[in-house]
Formats: sequence, structure tokens, C-alpha cells
Amino acid sequence: MIGDLGARDATELAGLVARKEVSAEELLDAALAATEARNPAINAVVLVQEEVARAEIRAGLPPGPFRGVPFLIKDLGLEAKGLPAHNGSRLSMNSTYSADCNLMARMRATGVVTFGRTTSPEGGVGIATEAAVYGGPTRNPWNTDHTPGGSSGGAAAAVAAGIVAFSHGSDGGGSVRVPASSCGLFGFKPTRARLPDGPWSGEGWAGMAIDGFLTRSVRDTAVMLDAVEGPDQGAPYYAPALQKGYAQAISRPPRRLRIALCDTSFTGEAIDPEVAAAVRETGKLLESLGHHVEPACPRAGIAAMMQAWTDIVAVGSALTIRGKLKGRPLSEEMVEAVGRDALRYAESLSPLRYLEAVEEIHDFGREMAAFFAPESGAGYDILLSATLAEPPARIGRFNHTREDYLGFRLGPQGCFAYSPFAAVFNASGQPAASLPLAWSQSGLPVGMHLAAPFGADEELIALCAEIEAAVYWNRRAPLAG
Repeated sequence: MIGDLGARDATELAGLVARKEVSAEELLDAALAATEARNPAINAVVLVQEEVARAEIRAGLPPGPFRGVPFLIKDLGLEAKGLPAHNGSRLSMNSTYSADCNLMARMRATGVVTFGRTTSPEGGVGIATEAAVYGGPTRNPWNTDHTPGGSSGGAAAAVAAGIVAFSHGSDGGGSVRVPASSCGLFGFKPTRARLPDGPWSGEGWAGMAIDGFLTRSVRDTAVMLDAVEGPDQGAPYYAPALQKGYAQAISRPPRRLRIALCDTSFTGEAIDPEVAAAVRETGKLLESLGHHVEPACPRAGIAAMMQAWTDIVAVGSALTIRGKLKGRPLSEEMVEAVGRDALRYAESLSPLRYLEAVEEIHDFGREMAAFFAPESGAGYDILLSATLAEPPARIGRFNHTREDYLGFRLGPQGCFAYSPFAAVFNASGQPAASLPLAWSQSGLPVGMHLAAPFGADEELIALCAEIEAAVYWNRRAPLAG
């Protein structure tokens, strides 16, 4: 039975533990064996803490919905006692924490068995996962010449390779949804401030960053989000309250929805023909389910938003780098080239620029809200697009070896050209998801992206579950699995 656990989702594994058909120790053994067998090809799992995980099992796991299920957390910004971190950077190697952050405490309460971390790019600013601190790039299990995406690339690669059934990630510009698309998984970004950031942080990247999960099934995401959602003490702002919760929302299909289909970028540029065709096929699927689908793209200041996003992230990166340097000189041995140039660029900005950029992000959110508001004359319930403008890129295209932060982000072959959809909804704060609905002719996953109005998480995830029920997620074994 344990040999085929890579094909099961976390909910099913938890059921096996609850029925005593398998033990938490046996599941951990299987996950560790899979790590040993599969991780060398993909370089996704790092800082394994086997004894910490076994001690948690011996101490008695909480009776949560995922009791006994092996779990991994992203190696970026998630403070967790007993689980050291590099945070994607040589500057932060072997950081340790005396206590859990609030999100980690809530995840532990679900009963998961956390035994290590997954790779991320330095600073979390990449669309690929190729940080120098890990000794080599993280690779896509479907084709190891290609990237699993970023910045939660290690999390997605580990799930796609069958090392774990689900994994923690985070999303500040598509960093859950882009890896989900690249690795054939489900990735959901909740509404801004839906999940706790404290107690050591008030918000990430002016509220654009939020945590999430890489899963094989919609139900795993729904149950975990229910377990961890809600503000923590002292949160600077709250998301609108859920009406019934994610898990209850997926128990029945949503109402029939008005869906806008955009098979170009949101500013009208052509995307890869295979990907565009997949968007149109997804539109046909939604029509077959009874939804109304029509061509439409939002009219909003995408270029200004992208520049503001880039400036805010540069300032955030500079703050982290300066704090970690602790007065030491900046060097190539400590910080990769993109990070060094992000620091230089941030320090060249006007002292007024950060708040100006935040205001531009807020203005953009109002523009996007109008696209979904009935009183605006548009009134769409859902916006359908691709998650990426092309299939997963080759290793090396988005590494951090060039000292050109702006070109890396905004250049004609940069991150935003490759991923022109996802960061839009970090800026607007809206819920959005990537669904594994298509494949390129070369056999690589191609995700489809759905976004909903601010606060409409439940309707969005209900639609995702309806699609999942109608279309079997492809469960082919990846090459590195």
C-alpha cells in the first residue's frame, strides 16, 4: 500500500492513518525514501530534519484533518521551531527560530508531520528556483531541463515528484500559481490578508504577498485553508469574512457564472499558440458546464502596476539584505547578482517612491474591481486566462546571475513577459487559482488561471472543484518521479 502513496492526496492519506491502515511513522518512512530516491534529480527538498519529525510523532500529533501526513514548508520567511532555514540565500544560511510564526502554529495543529523545507530563489523574486545556496537549480519533474517555476518551485517539484502529497508555498507575484502551472498541480491564492502574517511581520510586500499550498486536489487546499485562515492578533487589516468556509463551498457547484475569457495577455499581446488554444478549450469546458463565457480582457494600468510592483519588491529586498548584512560589506559571495542590483536600484529611488508605488497598487486594485462590479457595466464573476504566457521555461533563463534587476523583471524576455497574469491579482488582492488543465505537445504541464472578485474565495474554489470533478487531473508519472 505504501508504495503507491504518490498518487494519493493528503486527505486520503489522513484517512488511512485515522483508520489505522497505515501509521504516521510508515508515511514518514515513505516520504524520506522518496526524498532519497527522487530528490537528487530535482533538488527540491533541503534541510531535512528526520529526528525532529520523528520526535513530533512520538510526542503525539494533534487530532487535526491531516494527522500523520508528511509535509514540507517553503524555505523562505516561515519561522518554524526546530526547522532551520537558508531563506534561499547564502546571507541567511542556517537561520534558526525559537518559536513558530502564527501560520506555522496553525499548520502544525492540522497534524501534519513536517520533516524539511523546499527550495526558493533568493529573495523570492524569481519566476524560477535556482538559488546558489542550494548548489544547483531546482528542476521540473516532468522534464528536468525545465524549471518548476518560482518562487515556490521546490514545493511544486516535491509534490509533482510524489515526495509529499502537498506542501506549503507563498505567493507575492504568482509564486504558488506559477509553480502549480509548471508542475501540473492545483495552486490557489486567497484574498489579501486571508491568512496570518504575524507575529514578526505585519504584511509582505505592501500586502501583495500571501501564503498558500501546492496540492494535487482542490479538497486538500480547501481543508488546509479552513484550518489556517483568519487574522491573527494585531493584524493591520482583515479579509472579508468567509460565509461558510472553503471545504463547505466545494461540497456543491457554484451558481452559473459570467466568465470573461482572455486568450492574450491582459494588454492584448499574443501568447504562445498552444497556451492560447488551451485557454479557449477551457472556455468550452466552462460553457459545457452551463456557465456563460465571452471574450473580454480587463482595462487597467498593467504597465504602471508592474513598475510599482517592481519598486515595492526592490525596497523589500533591500530592507532584507541590509538587515542580514548587519553592517558587513555587500559581496558576490553573500548575495546573487539580481539581489545586489535590486539593492542598488532601491537605494536610487526617491524617499517618496515607496508610498507612491503603494498608492499606484491601490489605484490598480480599484480598476480591477470595476471589471468585476455589476454597476460598472462589465460585472464578470470570473476572469479566465492562462497562468503563464508559454510552457515552462528552460533551466537558466531566469537565474540570478545578471546584475540587472529591472531587466530581469520588466525586460522583453523577463519575468513579467513570461508571467503577465499572476502578479495582477497580488496587486489587486483578489483570489486567483491555477488549474492543471492542459499539456504542451512536448509533454509539459500548462495551467489555466481563474480569478474572482475581492473576497469571493468560496465561489472561486467551488468553481475549481466543479472543474476538477468534470476533468480528471492528469496523473501520469513525471520523468523524475
